[in-house]
Parts: sequence; C-alpha cells; structure tokens
Amino acid sequence: MLSRLKPLLKRATRALGVDLKRHRPEFPPGVVSLRPDGAPSGIILLAYILEPFQRQQGKPVATSHTHHGESVLIAETWLKHSYSVDVIDYRNHEFIPQKRYDFFVSARTHLETIAARLNEDCIKIAHLDTSHYATNNHATYTRLLDLQRRRGLSLPGSARFVEPNLAIEHAQYGVVLGNEVTAATYRYANKPLFTLNVPAAVDIGLPDTKDFAACHNRFLWFGSSGMVHKGLDLTLEAFASMPEMHLTICGPVAAENDFQQLYRKELYEAANIRTVGWVDVSSTEFARITQQCVGVVYPSCAEGQAGSVVTCLRAGLLPLVSRETGVPVGDFGVTLANASVEEICRAVRAVASLPTIELAARTHRAWEHAVSHHSRESYRRDYERIVQDIIADRARKTPTIR
Repeated sequence: MLSRLKPLLKRATRALGVDLKRHRPEFPPGVVSLRPDGAPSGIILLAYILEPFQRQQGKPVATSHTHHGESVLIAETWLKHSYSVDVIDYRNHEFIPQKRYDFFVSARTHLETIAARLNEDCIKIAHLDTSHYATNNHATYTRLLDLQRRRGLSLPGSARFVEPNLAIEHAQYGVVLGNEVTAATYRYANKPLFTLNVPAAVDIGLPDTKDFAACHNRFLWFGSSGMVHKGLDLTLEAFASMPEMHLTICGPVAAENDFQQLYRKELYEAANIRTVGWVDVSSTEFARITQQCVGVVYPSCAEGQAGSVVTCLRAGLLPLVSRETGVPVGDFGVTLANASVEEICRAVRAVASLPTIELAARTHRAWEHAVSHHSRESYRRDYERIVQDIIADRARKTPTIR
C-alpha cells in the first residue's frame, strides 16, 4: 500500500510547487562543539549553516551566500557571552539531543521537529531568513499567474517556494533578517521580533573611479534561482522595450531551462542585454561588471532581505528594488511600488537621466549605507544587542528559587 502511495504523494507535492528532493536535501552530518574562554555559563544549540565550522584551518569562509558568515557571527556572539555552542546543520531533522540546552537558535526548516526533543525550559529563537511561507508562496504564485497571462505559459520551475513550517509558533522569540516589511509577515504570532540586517558577502571599497557618463544607462540584475519570483522576466521585458538602456544579467539562468527557452530572444539575441550567468562576488569579473553599471534592478516579490542587493550596494550600485526585497533605499535608490514592466522602465529612465554629479553622490551614499548597516561589524553589533535583550528578558521572566 505504501509503495503505491509514494508516487501519488510525489506527484501531488510537485503539483503544489513542492519538490520532495528539494526540501529534503542531504546535509553535512555531525555536531561541532565550541567552548568559550573560561567556564561556560550555559549551552546553546545552533541549527544553521554547519559548513563554515567544518572547513580546513586557514581556509576562508565561503562567500557564495551571506549565511555562511552569519552562522559564524551568531556562534561567536554566544561564545562572547560565555555560552558553549553546539552547531548542527539546519537540515538535520534526524538530530537527537544528548544534552540539556539553555537556548535553541534555529532556522525555520526543522525548528519544531528539534524543539519537541529538547528540555522543556529551553528557550527557542527562530532565525527567520525569509518572509513567512504563506506570504512568500502567495507572492510567487501571483507572479506565475501574471506571467501566464502575459506570455501564455506556466513556469513552476522559476518560482521560489518556502516549505510550510510552524517555526514562529514554536519559538519564544524571532530574529528576522530584513526590515519591518519582512517582520510584518510574522507579527500575527504575537511573539517578540527583532530585525537584523544581512551583511554583504564581501567587503568592497568605494568605487571612486567610475565613469558615470559612460555607465549612466547600464544596469545589473543579480540573483540566484527562481527567475520569475525574483522578477527577471519583468526586468527583461522592460529592457527589451528600452534599446537605449543596457542590462547585464548575473545568475544561474541556464539552470531553469523553461525560463531560458521562453526568454531566449531577450537573453541571448537582444543587442542591449548581456547574459553572463553565475558570477563569484569575490572575483575580478564581478568587480568589473559593477564598475561598468550604475544600478541594480531587482523586483523580487518576496525575500527576507535580499543579499544580492546588499552586496551590490557595497559595490556602489544604486538600488531599483521592490519593497519586498527588505532593503531600504534611503535617498539614493528607487522603491518599485508594484514592480510592473512600466514602472521598471520609468525608474530606469529616471536614474539614467540624473546628472553625473548626482549619480556620483548617490553612489557614495549607497556605499556608505552598506558599510554602516550591512557589514560584518554591524551584524555583530546588532546581533549582540539582540542576544543581550533576550538574555535580559529571560532573566526577568525566570522565577527566583528561594
């Protein structure tokens, strides 16, 4: 009976936009235990990115995603507060605790599963790196429907689904990567929430030699998988209608074959659009591309806080982004209110028409904002404040034993 049900379950979940293999990936096994200087005052279980703690000595932390560095910073902060830290991979749903933990800091994926196995007085902190799954999935389905109506084709492989979870319901606190736009998707749970800015994956110096007269009409789309979710379709359609503007695309487009086929003309035949593919942000190629562009266009429909945009800010690019990216644009960028093709065109032309002296000034402000709010130092400072607040709140709520 079970053997007959498994194929039906796989077909049903894929029809809903959920791939079992995608959401039950292999994970690095094991536990890495870290001890503070001196006697520990307690012990933390951290379920996030394990790879940085398993790297060879002297090897740098990966820059392919900001969460590698974040995981290290989180552990270092708890160690500073004299807690021992046990680190497991956030996908490790098989973990069986062998210790009593004071705090459990976990990504959303298996928080409720692991939490049920912990001592009852363990304080659970959800580390929320995306918008709530219902918000995210509703937004991505809406984008798929919009594309279907515009182009007459369904592209489920270019969505970006988040698996249903009850992380915030099973946690006492939530740490949300993003701003109030992201945090608002979790307010319904009535739990204390803290917002935290994503750090840029790499530190990039101020681009003080950029030729704004040459690059004022050149823009970048930079993102990972989920091309429709992240608005590459809208961006392509916008630039296809603006031959006077130029777009460079950095992302794994070839991995989404249906999307690539639908937009082959725009991706590979348009004179004003160049498709590069995936680029390492620490490479000279990425530095050269950002030096040749004035802004990043990123009309994503749902994020936590878009690390790709943050990295582009650190490279001195002006953000033309949807509010759902979780990245505030200050007085240097443009917020796309509805992220339509027409609005993208207006925003791109408005930025391209600015005087070069204004473009230079905005670039400087964008870079300064990234240094102040999206650096390892600012992440460390802000997470330190969050940990202090949670420890103090726990102490107030813990009855004194006489």
